[in-house]
Amino acid sequence: MAWLLIFLCASLPKADFPDVILRGATVYDGSGLPGVVRDVALKGDRILAIAPNIQSGPNTEVIDLTGMILAPGFIDLHTHSDEEILHPKNRNNLNYLTQGVTTIVTGNCGFGPVDVKSYYAKLDKNKPGSNVCHLMPHNAIKKQVMGNVNRPPTAAELRAMIDLMEQGMKAGAWGFSTGLFYTPGSYAQMEELVALAAVAGKHGGIYASHIRDEGEGLMASIEEALAIGQRAHLPVHISHLKSSGRAHWGNAGTLLSRLKLARQTQPVTADQYPYTASSTTLQATVIPPRFREGTPNEMVARFNDPKVGPAMREAIKQRIKECDQGRDIRIARFAPKTSWQGKDLASIARMERKESLEIVMEIESQGGAQIVNFSMSEEDMRLIAKEDFVATASDGAAQLPDDTVPHPRNYGTFSRKIGHFAIEERMFTMEQAIRSATGLPADIIHLKDRGYLKPGYAADLVAFDPEKYRDQATYDKPHQYSTGVVYLFVNGVPAIEKGQFTGKLAGRALRMREYPQEPGARR
Repeated sequence: MAWLLIFLCASLPKADFPDVILRGATVYDGSGLPGVVRDVALKGDRILAIAPNIQSGPNTEVIDLTGMILAPGFIDLHTHSDEEILHPKNRNNLNYLTQGVTTIVTGNCGFGPVDVKSYYAKLDKNKPGSNVCHLMPHNAIKKQVMGNVNRPPTAAELRAMIDLMEQGMKAGAWGFSTGLFYTPGSYAQMEELVALAAVAGKHGGIYASHIRDEGEGLMASIEEALAIGQRAHLPVHISHLKSSGRAHWGNAGTLLSRLKLARQTQPVTADQYPYTASSTTLQATVIPPRFREGTPNEMVARFNDPKVGPAMREAIKQRIKECDQGRDIRIARFAPKTSWQGKDLASIARMERKESLEIVMEIESQGGAQIVNFSMSEEDMRLIAKEDFVATASDGAAQLPDDTVPHPRNYGTFSRKIGHFAIEERMFTMEQAIRSATGLPADIIHLKDRGYLKPGYAADLVAFDPEKYRDQATYDKPHQYSTGVVYLFVNGVPAIEKGQFTGKLAGRALRMREYPQEPGARR
């Protein structure tokens, strides 16, 4: 019998043999089905076959993954790696590769490059560690055309924004993102948002939104997003779904019920990072949008303006009070005083013998700070994490360890969702947790050759040890890479091999125009 197998191998054309066979892992294909033990064969940048006992050729590399879990490479729908993924030191995206992420989406919350053609060209020239899909960013478009002003666009300005949207979608953007919590997006009204979203819908894109208010105005903001999707005829995706602020804890059930109802008549999805803290700028957290118009210097000047200043300072005090008197707000990055990093606003105020308001004014007068805001309840976060229409996404960025104290989600979102919550706590099944990071996000943006393990699909795969795949990053020590990824393939190239980063960068700019879309399709 042995001589017959040798003869058959010798008689097959060399081109028919796999380059790599991943042997004996428990395979989760991204569909939500339970895992099964299979071999997966790779040829070039594609999956060749999935079956038991796949035959190897004379030059096939066979990798034994017995006891490991093999899944599609994870897709992060919400990152802010727009510039970082182009930076020579960060473009390897190692803090995401070590989580198993092979594709990231940029342009979120309305921020990022407007010139998609140029952005993708830079990615093509300087290969990143992960694949990149880009969304058209509303704040950046609006600021480019109008500046940071609180007024409706003129007809000519709206036309200019629509033209930029058209150019971006034709260049391969995957949809339209808004950050209505931020300026100048917060100044936009329905007609403007629908007009721009309709362009994305016409090209088969989605509408992804950091909604206007995730606290007191949460439900009204959800209704606004749903209405935009209905009027512009495109799928709605709610970014980093949450009920934010101590006064609004316990609202996740009502929120999810409304989204489930909406899903009966229109395509609606969401994403979430599995933590109880968010992260953004101090300015956006404690200074209401009406005071943030214009340049940073103009905003800072309003602190002491005789007409506006008193109301502005009072509004900031109220926001600080709502954040447990500043104890919920931790400084993550503030270069002028790095000793403040990792400390909360109330502690800094005590240390400096000042009011928290004075600390805010000092920080903003020196360029502002990034913060971590402990704004969510554990119960709400867990309830949202269990939903089958909620994808896993980090809201983080490519970065390297330094002296800052950022959110641990940059290093641990996927390993926390799968390693901690699915494997350790069994809060949901492994197949559900993996689908939230693979097939579901691929379906949401209509990425047709990734997110699943199927013959002919891109060879983006992660193999991890279920006993060791865990997040290591904490709020106090966030710059810690996840552990347990044994192999990671990006377009068929091993980025991680035997648990070690290979230094090979095989990511690509993924253009939606290369994937035929159905405008306004239900997903």
